[in-house]
This record gives sequence, C-alpha cells and structure tokens, in this order.
Amino acid sequence: MAMLAAPSTKAADQRPPHILHIVADDLGWKDTGFNGCTDIKTPNLDSLAATGAKLTNFYVQPMCTPTRAALMTGRYPFRYGLQTAVIPSVSSYGLDTSERLLPECLKDVGYKTAIIGKWHLGHADKKFWPRQRGFDFQYGAMIGELDYFTHEEHGVTDWYRNNDVVKEEGYTTQLFGREAVKLIQQHNPTQPLYLYLAFNAPHTPYQAPKEYIDRYPNIADPTRRTYAAMVSCLDDEIGNVVRALEERGMRGNTFIVFHSDNGGTRNAMFAGVMADMSKIKIPCDNGQYRDGKGTLYEGGTRVCALANWPGHIQPGTRDGFIHAVDLFATFASLAHAPTDKCKPLDGQNVWTTLASGAASPRSEVVHNVEPFRGAVRQGDWKLVWRTLLPSSVELFNLAEDPSEKNNLATVQPEKVSQLQKRLEELAKESAKPLFLADQFKVVMKNMNGEPVLPTDEEFSSIEAP
Repeated sequence: MAMLAAPSTKAADQRPPHILHIVADDLGWKDTGFNGCTDIKTPNLDSLAATGAKLTNFYVQPMCTPTRAALMTGRYPFRYGLQTAVIPSVSSYGLDTSERLLPECLKDVGYKTAIIGKWHLGHADKKFWPRQRGFDFQYGAMIGELDYFTHEEHGVTDWYRNNDVVKEEGYTTQLFGREAVKLIQQHNPTQPLYLYLAFNAPHTPYQAPKEYIDRYPNIADPTRRTYAAMVSCLDDEIGNVVRALEERGMRGNTFIVFHSDNGGTRNAMFAGVMADMSKIKIPCDNGQYRDGKGTLYEGGTRVCALANWPGHIQPGTRDGFIHAVDLFATFASLAHAPTDKCKPLDGQNVWTTLASGAASPRSEVVHNVEPFRGAVRQGDWKLVWRTLLPSSVELFNLAEDPSEKNNLATVQPEKVSQLQKRLEELAKESAKPLFLADQFKVVMKNMNGEPVLPTDEEFSSIEAP
C-alpha cells in the first residue's frame, strides 16, 4: 500500500492546483453518510470525506444569496447589502460590481474559470452575470429556484449558456454533472482550472427521476423519498466528475471542496415559492443542530463539508472554525493570486487547517448582521440577538450545548455585553440590506404609484421578512 505524502502546509511549495468547488443547495447537515445518515446513500461523498478532511465547524450564511456572495468576494455580505434573504426573481439588484470576485483574481494568474450551476447573485442586468464577473464559461440558472425538468420558474425559462438562453431537456442535476464532465474532458490539464460546480439540488421543488425514487422503497414518507433520490443523484454526478478528473490525469493535482450553501430547510417559510410546502413534512435533517435555513442557529449556518486533495490533505476530522469567506483567501493563496485589488477581505487562509489539522487562524464567526438581528460566535460562546421589539437575547456555550437548548444570557451578563458590543461595532460598518430597501420600494409604489426609498429613520423600522 502506497504511503500518503505528508501534507504540504505552504502554498508557495505547491504548483497551482486545479480547484473543484462543489456547492449543494439546502442540504441537511445529517443527509450524507459521512455525517451519519443511514437512509440516504452517498458513497462518492463518503469516499471523498474518508480520504480527505471532514469539516465539523464549517459555517456559511443562513441563506443562499448571502453565502454565494461570501464565496465570491471573501467578504461578509453585510458589507455590501446582501446579508438579508435572497434576491427575488422580480428584483433588479445584484452583487455590487465594485466588488472584485474570486474568478477575476484567478484569471489574472492564468486560471480558466467556469461556473456550472446556480448563480443567484443578480439576474436582471447582464452586468451582474457570471461572464461579466470573471467567469470564462457559464452554464445553468441565474435565479434561485426552478423546475428540475422544464428549467422554468413560473413559466419563464432560466437556463443559460454563456449569456444565451438555451432550451434543453433533462434533469438539472444530471445536466450539470454532464456539462462538468465535458468541460474537464476538453480542458488542457497544463492550465489550472477553477470549476465552481453549484448544484441546485436538493432545493425545492422536490423532484427526481423515477429511477432514483425507486431506489428508496423503504422510505415511507413520499417527500423524504424524493429528497433522498435528489441527494443520490447529486452524489452520482459528483462521482462522475471526480472520475472525469482521474481519466484526464488531473485528479492528483485537484483540490476539491464540498459544502452546502446553508443548512437544510426546517420551516416552510424558507422552502421556496414554487409549491405550497405548508402541508408536507419537510424532509431535511440537520441532526443535533437547532432549526435550519433562514435562522442564525447552528442548523441554519453550520453545514456538512469536506476537503480532499490526494497527497496534500491528510485524512481526518477538522474541528477548527472555517467560514465560507475563508475559501477566497485559501484558494487565492494556493493559486499564487494577489488580492491587493480586492476590498479588505474578511476571509483568512485556512490551508494549514485543511491540510494537516493545524489550529484555525479564525477564532470568530460572524453569522450575520442585520437591522433586526445578529449573531456572532467567539470561541465556544455564541450570541443570537433579535433587536426588534419584543427583543430577545440568547447566549449559548456550544462546546457544552451544540444543540442550543440552554440560554445562558441571564447568568453570563458580561459575556452578553461583550458580544453585543462586537455586533454593534459590525453594524456600524454595515450597508443597508438591499432586500429590505427593494421590498420597501415595492410597498411604496403599490401605495401611491411612486417608488420611494426609505430614510434612515424609516429604514430602521422595517421588519424582517
């Protein structure tokens, strides 16, 4: 049996790797085998986790658009107004074009950059689209939710190849996988590749090919059965992509990162707009973690994740803090890509943590900062603060209480004060949420026919969606 080479801990010692960045959509923390799921089979992800690093403290934002913005900018989304909710299909705003994105940095040092899958960072104006933001190739959807077979949302096709609408038949997960395989087969292995493979599965609507649903006759609940089928299809396509890398001779120099964009959905309010979810049992399982998508609890922000790079990442579990914003700095370091043209990054280079389990340079995770709520973790302590009346403060010691059952705010007033002070500092650096401004504008237009942006005083009174 061949010995595994000691993991390199210095980016300067490595030739720039290919980077395969895989993002699932609304996947429950416990809905993969490597995190303990028993009724859904994910052999390909399990293999990557077993031969790589399983990340137990990997954090994202509580919803889709904010996480994807964090990945692309290396900066918390409260800094540019994308911290609240997702970009609705009827809205015209997008990720601030003054932000320099990851693919732009990687292109500067010779990478080919491609996005296959879901974008959801602005669709109403082409200036927000991937091809205009540093990606050489684009294939997939611009908005957040679509029918898996028709590729439509409310009758409008949302399926593009390099800025052009395309009409195709097929199940989205399989189409994304096939396109990724094709891209790899045609790629020159001597040029570094950054492939952002952003599946929309297993986001609502819950749809899957019959042959996948038939794999799970022992799951009684029909929605969980379909959800399981969606996750299995996702896993199969990831396996196909990894095999394509092997066949092309690229696997040995490919750094793979996989994670969900937020926790699994537990509340029908956050389950999408294409179907009435109030009368079904939502199928996602976040294990011991409280609540799910859309919330600041662990079930919404701590997600299943792994990293794998043969000979460079030592197999094992990584318990150090990693946030989605850290991937920008980490990828850029491995690629030898300068970030001096970027706005100040919130992300840190966590390569040594991923490679060998060294202590994470991150001691704080900012879960979010919004006018009506915020949450921050420092060490074992986490504060969740709702500022709208009636306000509430919750303090948890996650080392002792990972399920966030015991609110210690009344017995640890000094810790509460310390973390509230930190959130106040961050709030002063925050941009107004574009989602709330957009919704206020819609309301005002409906009232008197004229769109009116709120004053600071009016804005502070807007309630959360």
